Amino acid sequence: MDFRILFLTAAVSFVLAVIAAPLLIPVLRRMKFGQQVRDDGPQSHLKKAGTPTMGGIIIMIAFTLAYVKFSVVDTNFWVLLVATLGFGLVGFLDDFIKIGLKRSLGLTAKQKLFGQLLFSAIVCYILLKSGHSTALGIPATSFSFDWGPWFYYPFIVIMLLAISNAVNFTDGLDGLLSGVSAIAFAAYAVVAVQATSPAAAVCAAAMIGAMIGFLIFNMHPAKVFMGDMGSLGIGGAIGGIAIVTKSELLFLIIGAVFVIELLSVVIQVVSYKTRNGKRVFKMAPIHHHFELSGWSEWRVVTTFWAVSLVLAVIGIYLSKGL
Repeated sequence: MDFRILFLTAAVSFVLAVIAAPLLIPVLRRMKFGQQVRDDGPQSHLKKAGTPTMGGIIIMIAFTLAYVKFSVVDTNFWVLLVATLGFGLVGFLDDFIKIGLKRSLGLTAKQKLFGQLLFSAIVCYILLKSGHSTALGIPATSFSFDWGPWFYYPFIVIMLLAISNAVNFTDGLDGLLSGVSAIAFAAYAVVAVQATSPAAAVCAAAMIGAMIGFLIFNMHPAKVFMGDMGSLGIGGAIGGIAIVTKSELLFLIIGAVFVIELLSVVIQVVSYKTRNGKRVFKMAPIHHHFELSGWSEWRVVTTFWAVSLVLAVIGIYLSKGL
């Protein structure tokens, strides 16, 4: 694969994000699409109330234009586009209802789940029609086992739902998700090249550029937040790349930070409901636990970036055995 295309894709996406952000942030501010902050969270977050959100539109615009321009159009192209923009659309509707229409709950849990299931089903349909392999490979080994379509595709649906929600939980501090996801996409760009999947490589490159461009405006103190449109769209892209590159289980390593964030929420909820209101963490997701333990927001973010970088390197190394 021509690596110049990947660098050009990332560069164009970055420039588009950097151009779009200063244009759209004032619009979001005028439309009063401001962030709502939890009263029970860290007190330092209260000053973030009113910061423009729904910045995910910046990411999706930059990503889409660069991806469509430079990617080959094949089955993987459509899988990745549907996964990213489909889940991003669900997030947009949730953001718009919650922030634009001032309805605090946004989409109901059932409505959000329906949207995620709908686009997961479309992804599965495209894969099924293309004869996509239903085998799962074990990272760092040459071993794989074929589940067959009746087990593989339900697994894919669950995987997309889990990844998108795990990524969504990670979005809670200035620059946290932007940095962690950029690192994860960098790892998946390498995996995609190894798997000879041009569409996935270009998708990852487009997301890297969009995330770094957005990070300029999302670093502490953030001028804009991405909202569910950004986090769910990012989750859809990561899940889609993992699927088309046949590195589904490798996500547990490259995306371990997302997995830990999701597990912290699950553990907290289960503990609260089964142990008479007792909590394991001071607050979930786990990045808030560290904040309430005395860590500065910047220390939490940079630590999570560093952990993500180490995991990305390990994931790239192990991908050689896939």
